[in-house]
Amino acid sequence: MLAAVVTGLVVLAPDAGAQVGGGSWISDSPSYKTQEKGCGSVSGLTFKLTCSTGSGEQRAERRYATYTGGTHQFEGSFKITSMGGSRISLKQTFRDGSSAGPFFLLAVEKGGRLYAVHGGETIATGATVGTSVRVNTINQVGSTHKVYINGSQKDSVSSPSGSYYDKFGSYRTASGAGPITVQWSDIKFWHR
Repeated sequence: MLAAVVTGLVVLAPDAGAQVGGGSWISDSPSYKTQEKGCGSVSGLTFKLTCSTGSGEQRAERRYATYTGGTHQFEGSFKITSMGGSRISLKQTFRDGSSAGPFFLLAVEKGGRLYAVHGGETIATGATVGTSVRVNTINQVGSTHKVYINGSQKDSVSSPSGSYYDKFGSYRTASGAGPITVQWSDIKFWHR
């Protein structure tokens, strides 16, 4: 009887990974560099833009190692603890190499709308001060780049072949301004 109960518990135990996208994933630990420019500052997983200027480069981010080919997943949760500004990028997928530049930028407006910077389409709402939001991106290089908010797929675009890297933190978009303080947590990476 006890063996049957234990077996039932094992079957019902939750998966340790919170990743989305189904199938098997291999955990990664890519290296990163901290980037601080202008009024941006980083302390652990807290990212601040302390000024309200609408010009110049204002960033506080982690930039992770470049990858080429395959399928790569990022997961992290953010909570905005204060926001006097608007239109701040929180998560980015960049192209590297000969096609270097922004590929996908997830930004937040005052009021909590999450949107894609290139194109402006709404990804989700509800990213208000004090609310925790989980973000997953899955980049299948040469196929698709998908965005999930709190476990639900919200966006999918074509992903050209080439090299990419992930960034997160806080970054003033061309039309944005701080201040903002964002706390990130539960950062995970996988590939397959």
